[in-house]
Amino acid sequence: MKQLFLMVNDGSVQLIDTPHPIVKENHVIVETHYSIISAGTERGLTSFGGKNLIQKALERPDQVKKVTEKMSTDGILTTVDAAFTRLKEPMPMGYSAVGKVVACGRGVTEIETGDIVAMAGQAYHSEVNRVNKNLITKIPKEFTDYRQGALCALGGIALQGIHQANVVPGETVAVIGLGLLGHITSRILDAYGCNVIGYDVVDKSLPATKLQAFVNSTDENAEDITKSITKGRGVDKVLITAAANSNAPMDLAASIARDRGTICMIGVTQMNIDRRPYYEKELTFTIARSYGPGRYDSNYEEKGIDYPIGHVRFTEGRNIEEFIRLIVEQRADFSDLITHEIEFEKADHAYEMITTNKNNESYIGILLKYSPNESKWHKIVGNDKKKLDKNLITVGLIGAGNFSKNTLLPIMKETGHYHFKALATTGGIGAAQAKQVFPFDYVTNDYSQILNDKDIDLIVVSTQHNSHSKFILEALEAGKHVYCEKPLCLTLEELDKIKTAYKTSKGELFCGMNRRHAPLIQQIKNKLTTDKVPALYDYICNAGYIPGDHWTQDEKVGGGRIIGEACHFVDVIQYLDGSELLSLSITFAQNEAYPNKDNAIITLQFKSGAVGNIIYTSMGSKKFPKEQLRVFSNGVVCEMDNYIKMNQYGSLKNTKIKLRQDKGIKNEYEFISKVLKGELKNNSIQDAFINHKFLIRAIDLSKSNKH
Repeated sequence: MKQLFLMVNDGSVQLIDTPHPIVKENHVIVETHYSIISAGTERGLTSFGGKNLIQKALERPDQVKKVTEKMSTDGILTTVDAAFTRLKEPMPMGYSAVGKVVACGRGVTEIETGDIVAMAGQAYHSEVNRVNKNLITKIPKEFTDYRQGALCALGGIALQGIHQANVVPGETVAVIGLGLLGHITSRILDAYGCNVIGYDVVDKSLPATKLQAFVNSTDENAEDITKSITKGRGVDKVLITAAANSNAPMDLAASIARDRGTICMIGVTQMNIDRRPYYEKELTFTIARSYGPGRYDSNYEEKGIDYPIGHVRFTEGRNIEEFIRLIVEQRADFSDLITHEIEFEKADHAYEMITTNKNNESYIGILLKYSPNESKWHKIVGNDKKKLDKNLITVGLIGAGNFSKNTLLPIMKETGHYHFKALATTGGIGAAQAKQVFPFDYVTNDYSQILNDKDIDLIVVSTQHNSHSKFILEALEAGKHVYCEKPLCLTLEELDKIKTAYKTSKGELFCGMNRRHAPLIQQIKNKLTTDKVPALYDYICNAGYIPGDHWTQDEKVGGGRIIGEACHFVDVIQYLDGSELLSLSITFAQNEAYPNKDNAIITLQFKSGAVGNIIYTSMGSKKFPKEQLRVFSNGVVCEMDNYIKMNQYGSLKNTKIKLRQDKGIKNEYEFISKVLKGELKNNSIQDAFINHKFLIRAIDLSKSNKH
């Protein structure tokens, strides 16, 4: 299928071939018929992409702050590399469309294949979309002009603003900014029995939007004109739907609102509130968050968990549903707002219109129309028959998350030992983003294509944690070598199956415990004499806060951060000590302000007599280094600071500072290459098995102690 992406590095848009997404639980697959270009939002994105680095930095000081904080902890070059990799990654465009359902996942009960649906949020400018059941609304088959359904997300945004402002029928409402969103908002207000006054910077030839009056918002007499229309009172409510880089809409809103009126920001402008009018009139200011409750909530938008209607009347989904009701019952008509209908293949013309507009065309709503195209259903995009270099290890990647795109793939490519042949993902976006940056021969939505590809030597598993064991087992059964991001699995049962499969498979198995390969850890290892005197290890991970609803925090999906990340630090101490791990215990902090499972002390005991202590916490400051290690042994102290520098104290004092942070990932891939070429033995996987066994047992024990 084809999907439209923004090239963030230069602001251009491109249609990229990518496999169509695969249906999953609580989602539907929709063949897109029409999608709407939201001129304000998408013009802003393309404009930002076209700016140089300095201009981008000036426009996004919040992101600059994050970058500088990361530089102070992770090093300059590491941060710069990560930033440039992200800039190369294309961004999917669009969020409002209409089309036909072709597949329904488990948990979808109110929609059937063949239904025409309006879809929002996950409704990209793409020939095929995968959308959560909470973000779609069925359009009756007898309603023929279903093109208007492509406006559903904008309708939801308008409705959320109306709800936030507590608009009452009969009130006089000002709508500032008469672009597409402003017209939609005005027509919904009219359908609800409100008197609407429209404001815009240009005296436009207005479509059939029923307005009580129109006022040019740049008119110095705008306030007086408004008072004359409202019998000297001012308007009851003000809805700002404008997209502007100035504070003018905010100032205008305060001047035209009546005493104790309400102002709601729906669009995007500066929001500097002048105290005097707000105080003197006792105005209320509120912001509408996108198209309603549920937005940015993964439980709602990904897991399909709806909010009870008794508690939340208008969610994202129910706002979209209400918008479609207004259309179907002919309470409001938006068809004339669609001023242009452009073939999807000519989308670049549409974007030229909303950006440079060289032909000075007048437009309001630009609809992209999708033609029937059987090639959109191809499982493989690219060339799976390309001639290979036998000196390179041929890689098939399953999953395309941020870590694999931003870290794993760039470093594998840098080693020069690997050829990227195939990438499998269940969604087309990740595949398109990865293939634009890395030279995969082909991408597919069916991972079995990779397992059955005889040319592929190494399967790299980079998916959510709960699927790791499944892919490891199937890849080992297929006789492939496997590299899996940590953790290998989430349960002891899965671990036993992996160990059994590994014993009987021809393939090697590697777990992404890269820190043991870090140069500074190697130096510490070389300086220790743990065979003579037991050591004491102290590892601090200032992990940073992750919200409780993030997938890594879900025990069934991510398994929690201890098995998901703290396994790294257990492995480092295992490697440094070199003796058998005898026991591992976890004590979790009892803290209501932070997730308890994020804050723990892990204690290790080894056969050598050594002990280790790991502090894992999400309660620290971002300005403090993420990882620190101190090793005390036989009169020597080694201190490692965030894989950038190391201090040694003892008979010899040696300080080594590294400008580029190095957590050992490149060395790990060098190691894997040598193992697969028969130059080294795989001496790390047994430690990983032991690591997982002790950690999973300790986590399970902590759960049982709570009951």
